[in-house]
Amino acid sequence: MTIGLSTMLAKLESLFASDHASVVSMNLFVALLCACIVLGHLLEETRWMNESITALIIGSCTGIVILLISGGKSSRILVFSEDLFFIYLLPPIIFNAGFQVKKKQFFRNFMTIMLFGAIGTLISFVIISLGAKHFFEKMNIGDLTISDYLAIGAIFSATDSVCTLQVLNQDETPLLYSLVFGEGVVNDATSVVLFNAIQRFDLTNINSAIALEFAGNFFYLFILSTALGVAAGLLSALIMKKLYIGRHSTDREVALMMLLAYLSYMLAELFHLSSILTVFFCGIVMSHYTWHNVTGKSKVTTKHTFAALSFLAEIFIFLYVGMDALDIEKWDVVRDSPGKSIGVSSILLGLVLLGRAAFVFPLSFLSNLTKSSDEKIDWKKQVTIWWAGLMRGAVSMALAYNQFTTSGHTKILGNAIMITSTITVVLFSTVVFGLLTKPLVKHLQPTSKRTPTPISSLTEPLLNGDGSSIQSHETLVRTQGQSDYNIDLPISFAMFWNKPSRAIHHYWRRFDNAVMRRTFGGRGVTKAVPGSPVETSAGQWGEEVENKEIFPEP
Repeated sequence: MTIGLSTMLAKLESLFASDHASVVSMNLFVALLCACIVLGHLLEETRWMNESITALIIGSCTGIVILLISGGKSSRILVFSEDLFFIYLLPPIIFNAGFQVKKKQFFRNFMTIMLFGAIGTLISFVIISLGAKHFFEKMNIGDLTISDYLAIGAIFSATDSVCTLQVLNQDETPLLYSLVFGEGVVNDATSVVLFNAIQRFDLTNINSAIALEFAGNFFYLFILSTALGVAAGLLSALIMKKLYIGRHSTDREVALMMLLAYLSYMLAELFHLSSILTVFFCGIVMSHYTWHNVTGKSKVTTKHTFAALSFLAEIFIFLYVGMDALDIEKWDVVRDSPGKSIGVSSILLGLVLLGRAAFVFPLSFLSNLTKSSDEKIDWKKQVTIWWAGLMRGAVSMALAYNQFTTSGHTKILGNAIMITSTITVVLFSTVVFGLLTKPLVKHLQPTSKRTPTPISSLTEPLLNGDGSSIQSHETLVRTQGQSDYNIDLPISFAMFWNKPSRAIHHYWRRFDNAVMRRTFGGRGVTKAVPGSPVETSAGQWGEEVENKEIFPEP
């Protein structure tokens, strides 16, 4: 009995000790997140250092301190978990990307974005996979299978264009910004779909039948995942439009939007689809329909809540990567062969550069064949797009851990080399390429001298209480809304052939006006029902001006 009691007490002590260690770890990590935000704010004016680079540097410095305190045993306070990344951290990042995207530019350039994001990623995937197999087999870095080489292609095809997007001005270069942003998101989704398809198939004895089945599975995942995201977004729009939840509680309205978005992601995981594609298109549909069916308070709350969650998730990931870069376990394995590790990292960086160039310039040429002279992607824009996709980030790290480790640990030479090389490529590309992004973009895309319209001029009519000013502003907004949505331009087969993106965009607008927005709601079509998201007629102009100017559409 005494022995049993002492054993139980020992277990309780170890449990409390582990719980206390977890609390200490989380306190330290939250403090580091706060430090990243404060430093990011202080460095905002320079724009040389973005939050990703700041988090990497802080994480690396913290890793060094922990390594010294622990006597060289560990550099981390948390253990990386693929579930933590894919289930909790990735959804807000991707959803916010879809929710905040400027849909007009995104869909106007949709064909070019898909050309770069889908076809371009496949080209990069093939080049990196073949190059890795060719070089790594000669270097004898371990027992890597054909599935591992294909996984390497998918891992290093996933881009992270955050640095470039923070330098680009969306108002001055809308075409370039929409191409870089849209291609980045579609690229990540395509890379994850490829990675999932690779893990599903036994590719040790690949033949034409397996290759066709693999391609079919890829397109099946791509199409079905997109359809699920669109369906989830439309369902949320219909619920918000019919139930008017916001008239009773803004909290319920915001909570329901967040839960439905997350549900779409988890449903994709449940059915083994691409959850990234699903939640991205769910975000696009929600911002186009659902967001206009909620109250003004919910509009502001959802917009900033989604952005804040995405921001914290990104900082969390880069902070952890900075710490994990010094993890002694992986470096111990590759200590006897540092030359191989450096060689693998250099080859991967070279393949990333080559794979990127192999599709950006040829596909830009093809895209320009269908564009008018003012919409063509000139060589300066092409170089900017090429550079924007050279950085590797959180998705690459997560896929590498998923393929080459178990719960963040590995003691196999080949796996350890691939993990350390991935960390090296992510750190080098994010810090070095990221720091060079601003001078490069400034040289290639000089800032326009056009003075932007001050925000105060847009909101003064609301603050002055001048009825005539309000009336004129309302007229302006309604006129703008009509020009955006009521497109009645003549269209012909020749226009469809010469400008397919414009023609498709034209027909989509007509269908959207006639059917979709009348069914699911949207800007300018939601009827005024007492207590509904669109309140009394006296407040309609305020709601419309609020949506258009003070709280612009995501």
